Amino acid sequence: MSMRSKSIINWPKQVTTSLVEQLIKAERNVEKAVIVFDSASAEYANGFQHDHKTYGLIVSKLLSANQFKRAEDLVDRMRKEHCKVTEDILLSICRAYGRVHKPHDMMRIFQKMKEYECEPTLKSYVTVFSILVDENQLKVAFKFYKYMRQLGFPPNVPSLNVLIKALSKDSKTIDSAIRIFREMPNHGCTPDTYTYGTLINGLCRLKKVNEAKELMKEMEIQGCKPSVVTYTSLIHGLSESNNLNEAMELLQEMEGKNITPNVYTYSSLINGLCKYTRSSKAMQVLEIMVGKHHKPNMVTYSTLLHGLCKEKKLLEALTIFDRMKLQGLKPDAGLYWKVIDLFCQNQKVHEAANFLDEMVFEGTVIKRVTWSLHVKIHNTVIRGLCSANDANRAFLLYRSTRDKGICVDGETFECLVAVLCKKRDLYKAGLVLDEMVIDGCIPSEDTWSDLVCRVLGRRKAQEAVDLTSQFVSGNQV
Repeated sequence: MSMRSKSIINWPKQVTTSLVEQLIKAERNVEKAVIVFDSASAEYANGFQHDHKTYGLIVSKLLSANQFKRAEDLVDRMRKEHCKVTEDILLSICRAYGRVHKPHDMMRIFQKMKEYECEPTLKSYVTVFSILVDENQLKVAFKFYKYMRQLGFPPNVPSLNVLIKALSKDSKTIDSAIRIFREMPNHGCTPDTYTYGTLINGLCRLKKVNEAKELMKEMEIQGCKPSVVTYTSLIHGLSESNNLNEAMELLQEMEGKNITPNVYTYSSLINGLCKYTRSSKAMQVLEIMVGKHHKPNMVTYSTLLHGLCKEKKLLEALTIFDRMKLQGLKPDAGLYWKVIDLFCQNQKVHEAANFLDEMVFEGTVIKRVTWSLHVKIHNTVIRGLCSANDANRAFLLYRSTRDKGICVDGETFECLVAVLCKKRDLYKAGLVLDEMVIDGCIPSEDTWSDLVCRVLGRRKAQEAVDLTSQFVSGNQV
C-alpha cells in the first residue's frame, strides 16, 4: 500500500492532521481517498497517527458510497488503535442506514454505542427517534420515545418536533399532535418554524386545510417566518382540495416576501391544476417556473403530461414529451402509453405505431410491474393498425410482440385474421390462426367463416374441409 501511495502523493517529512484532512476532502474517488488515508500512517514508521477527525472523514466517504461494512470495519479499527470513537461518527452511520431505509441496522449501531465506550447523549436519542419516524416505524418510535423519557431526558424542542411529526401522520393521532404543540410552552419549549411547518404539513396531508391556514396565520403572529417547505405544504393542500385560486395567491405571496418557490412548490400547483382539468393554466405555471430558472423534474413533467392527455390535448402533450427528452429525462412506459392511447383515440394509429417504435428504440425496460401495460400498448396499436387496414405493419408488430414474449389477446388475434383475410393474405392469416389456437384462444364463428370462405374461393373444397376439421378438434381440446 505504501509503494502504491508514493506514486500518488509525495508526503512531506512532517505529516499533519490538517494535511490529511485536506487531501481526503479533495479526493472524489472513494478508493483513492482510502489510499490517501492508509498511506498517511504507513509512510513513515512511528510517524503520523489518525485521530477521530481523519477517521470521521474517511468513514463519511465510505458511507456516501454505501460501503457500510468497510465503514464499520474502520470503527472497529479505531477501537483497536485506541482512538476515541465519537458520537458523531456513530451517528453518521446511523443516518446513512436511515437514508437507505435500513432502520434495523441503524438500531444495531445505536445499541453498540456503549461497546465503543461512547455514552449516547440526547442528540443520539433524538436522531434515532427521528429516523424511526421517517421510516414509518411508528410503534417502535413511540416506545423509543417513552424509553427516552424513562431515562430522564427532559422534553426539548427537537424531540417534541419529532413526536409531533409522528402523531401528524395519522388522522387518529393528529389531535394528540395539536395538544402536545399547545402544551410545549408548559415545558419551557417555544415552537419554532419547524414545529409549525411539521404540523401544517400533517394537517394538509389529512385534508384539514382550513386548520392549516389558521395555523399559518398564528405562526406569523408569533414571529415565526414560514419557510419554503411550509408554503409548499399549504399550496399542495390547497391544490389537492381544489382551492386553486388560493394556491396561486399563496405563490404570489411567497414571492412578495422574498421566499423563493422551489421545484416542489411549482409541481404541487401544477398537479392540482391538472387534477381539476386546468392543464392550460398548468402550462403557464410551467413557463413561470422555467423563467425563474427552476428545472422541471420527472414528477413535474409526468403530472402535466397526464393532465394534458386526460383533457385530450395531443399537441401540447407532444410538446411536453419532447421537452422532457431534450432535458435528458427518460419517459417510462406509462407516459408512452398515455400519448399512444391519445393517438389511437384520435385515429392517428400510424403515429401511435411510430411512438411505440420509439419506445422500443429508447430501450424502455419491460419490468414485472409494467408487464400488463406493455401488453395493453402492443395489443392496442396492433388493433389500431388493423382498423386502418395496414395489414403488413400490423403483422410485423404482431411478430415483434410475440418475439418479446408479450401476450396477444383474443380480440387482437380476431382483428389480425380479419384484416389479413380482407387483404387476401391467407398464408399469414393461417399462421396467426394456428398461433391463436396454440395460445388457447378459440376463433369466433365469424372469424372462422370468413377464413373458410376465402379458402373456398381460392382452394379446393377439401382444403376447406380440412381447416374445419382442425377448428372442430381445436374446440374439443
